[in-house]
Amino acid sequence: MEKMSRVTTALGSSAISGRTMFCHLDAPANAISVCRDASQVVVAGRNIFKIYALEEDQFVEKLNLRVGRKPSLNFSCADVMWHQMEENLLATAATNGAVVTWNLGKPSRNKQDQLFTEHKRTVNKVCFHPTEVYMLLSGSQDGFMKCFDLRKKESVSTFSGQSESVRDVQFSMKDYFTFAASFENGNVQLWDIRRPDRYERMFTAHTGPVFCCDWHPDDRGWLATGGRDKMVKVWDMTTNRAKEIFCVQTIASVARVKWRPEKKFHLATCSMMVDHNIYVWDVRRPFIPFATFEEHKDVTTGIVWRHQHDPHFLLSGSKDSTLYQHMFKDATRPVDKANPEGLCFGLFGDLAFAAKESLISSDSNRKPYPGGDRRYPIFFFKKPDQTEQFAHVSSALSVFETDLDSNCMDWFVKTAQLYLLCGKPFTELCDHNAKVARELRRPQVSTTWTMLRIMFSDPANLTPGPNHPLSKLGTLPLMNSFNMKEMNSGMGAESRLERSKGENRQDNSHLEPGNSLISNNNEDNEETEGSEGQAEYMFGDAELDDDDLYSMEHDNQTEEQEYTLPQEAFQLRHEIMDNPSAPEHLQQDKVDSPHVSGNEAEVTCLTPIESFSLISISQPLFTPQLPASFFCPIVREMLSYYAEKGDVQMAVSVLIVLGERIRKEIDDLTQEHWYTSYIDLLQRFELWNVSNEVIKLSTCSAITCLNQTSTTLHINCSNCKRPMSNRGWICDRCHQCASVCAVCHHVVKGLFVWCQGCNHGGHLEHIRNWLKSSAHCPAGCGHLCEYT
Repeated sequence: MEKMSRVTTALGSSAISGRTMFCHLDAPANAISVCRDASQVVVAGRNIFKIYALEEDQFVEKLNLRVGRKPSLNFSCADVMWHQMEENLLATAATNGAVVTWNLGKPSRNKQDQLFTEHKRTVNKVCFHPTEVYMLLSGSQDGFMKCFDLRKKESVSTFSGQSESVRDVQFSMKDYFTFAASFENGNVQLWDIRRPDRYERMFTAHTGPVFCCDWHPDDRGWLATGGRDKMVKVWDMTTNRAKEIFCVQTIASVARVKWRPEKKFHLATCSMMVDHNIYVWDVRRPFIPFATFEEHKDVTTGIVWRHQHDPHFLLSGSKDSTLYQHMFKDATRPVDKANPEGLCFGLFGDLAFAAKESLISSDSNRKPYPGGDRRYPIFFFKKPDQTEQFAHVSSALSVFETDLDSNCMDWFVKTAQLYLLCGKPFTELCDHNAKVARELRRPQVSTTWTMLRIMFSDPANLTPGPNHPLSKLGTLPLMNSFNMKEMNSGMGAESRLERSKGENRQDNSHLEPGNSLISNNNEDNEETEGSEGQAEYMFGDAELDDDDLYSMEHDNQTEEQEYTLPQEAFQLRHEIMDNPSAPEHLQQDKVDSPHVSGNEAEVTCLTPIESFSLISISQPLFTPQLPASFFCPIVREMLSYYAEKGDVQMAVSVLIVLGERIRKEIDDLTQEHWYTSYIDLLQRFELWNVSNEVIKLSTCSAITCLNQTSTTLHINCSNCKRPMSNRGWICDRCHQCASVCAVCHHVVKGLFVWCQGCNHGGHLEHIRNWLKSSAHCPAGCGHLCEYT
């Protein structure tokens, strides 16, 4: 290895100058790094490896490190780092698993210095020690980290993270022997380079892979991490346990994080997908970026501050094959476009409204909200720090309270607890839910459930109760059991209708007042001589309502074929030959009926001129089994109506009960929105069981996975106290069964209950039965166990 000259150039009196500028690259960049004096930047990628000089107003290409007619995979770089103490020393992480160092002081065209091929998979990150010249650290996809001494031909230490992949490694800026490593399983480990056998500390930083980490340049114990969960977290490592002190929520996975020089609370981030912008955050105000750089047209792959003591210049490379220098004064400030007004409803209907004090200061009628109510936070503003550059906007908060009784949500809780969504036939579910809504004084919802039962039930399977109006009909063929033609032929000739009298009269059929299907709208009715009252036994004495028409049962098909009726209920008759007698059981009812008096018992006024059918008796009013698709448009509109009104409980409940009858009529995004809203309400009211039931009954993939994520169960062996693997019920270390029932001495593979005092337990039923007769532990340890 040739001798390399040490560069000690600092910012000093020659301050960095420049402007926002960019240059086009030959290929997309994967990583960039800047030399210590901030005069040159190296860009590395799969098909590019060049050094550019940073001049006043442009980038100038200085050196192309990809030499040779057929460049090897050693030139395909996943990461690059420029040593901050040796100006001629570079290190790259190759996609073929090689770690390559480059000496720019070599006189030959090929600047490759050393090649380490100990990693078996792609190397994701390389990092030089900040003060030790010849120490290089690498992290690979194979789960190992290796420490190299550049004066030797092989690694001097190997660190195993016991994980699938190492995504980033960073030496501490203040602690000489410490480095941090982030992993795809969400863990962050701290290692001492003197102890390669075991990490010093490990903690779970994110719910997904941790893609990057960065030590604070000034504060010794602060470590920033970014991951797939779209979070940037700042950890205090000076305590016994890693303590999260700041958390920033971004809009995409975090690929790079870099602390801003000379600014304690500022850091820059970029995303690895979707979002192309670079954000600078103030961790004390994590909800809105402090500054944004929006120049790139594709994903930003590398960011670095130009100088370690200059916070005003940021360099970035992207997949859009551009290299940018961003000047901080040209950045977009999202806070300048932020809306200082806010509006929010509380859980119990209270309304909070915040607005600029300058807008409402003239409103003398506004009463200040009393600060004594502890339900609301008290807002106050400290004297702004001089280093704080965020725009300060003071807003006045007004809270409008509502009467709790007027907006009570007890009906929601009771409905959620009492509704049945599965486990019974469809008709019983609808009837039960309708009864629940009726008892809670929600008649519209109750009627909706009843209509759903009518529309989607099979009419042949309906069995009305003894009090149902349909049961009064006896057998249905009574309605269709006579022939008007036969009735006309049997009438006597002496009973002729007087045409002259009938011309000035309206068509009138005297039925019983109790009939709800055909009503008599004429109060001044005159009797027509010679007509008998056959209308009384067309429907019998039973009373019908609208629901009964949909519930009629057409069992007697032979009678329907035998008796055929004309299209008109009453034909025009000029001559009645005979007076047929009514059936005996109906004659008796007609004579005894208190609603029929005088000649009304014998004569019914039928006008031949204006006679028409109020209801077609010869045809059924509906098809015995209408397809579900006939009602689906109406039900879809009904569900949208309830959802838009805010009653997502009804929309989701009907969606679950109807199931496949209606599910295909509503798009998946709408269903997911309804489910999410209803589950959120249930969890606000702490109805965890109902919420879990709704999640289980949902068919949306985005909903069914809600109770299968963010749940981690750590199992330790009851004998050796070591963590158990997920391969089985036998401990890998002591080869003993982990959970053995203290009563039956068999392995518990289902629900396990144990005493928190002595840690013995077993099957739930076995322990419960044991403690009914004995208070001592069944394992014989002498502990007095208590089952609650």
